[in-house]
Amino acid sequence: MAISHKAQEFLIRSRIADAERGDVDALFELGITYSTGRGGACVDLVEAHKWFNLAALSGSTRGQECRAEIAVEMTAREIAEAQRQARAWLGTTQHRYAA
Repeated sequence: MAISHKAQEFLIRSRIADAERGDVDALFELGITYSTGRGGACVDLVEAHKWFNLAALSGSTRGQECRAEIAVEMTAREIAEAQRQARAWLGTTQHRYAA
């Protein structure tokens, strides 16, 4: 049974909100969503690498393993972009909760 586009967007927004609150499992699950297209999401290895990287930085060994697995399928430019996006996300998230 396919999930509607609206439901898929809601699930992703919900997991991002969980990730913003520091939920490492949410970071990892977002990586899985984008690396596999789970729930009808488009496969996006840059986005997946970003979330796996954030999970790894939060101590997730599964995040480290999955980040390494998808990195072999990515160009150096794609990996650099994923890392840039992860840093940007950390910057906005840390700023939001520092206040």
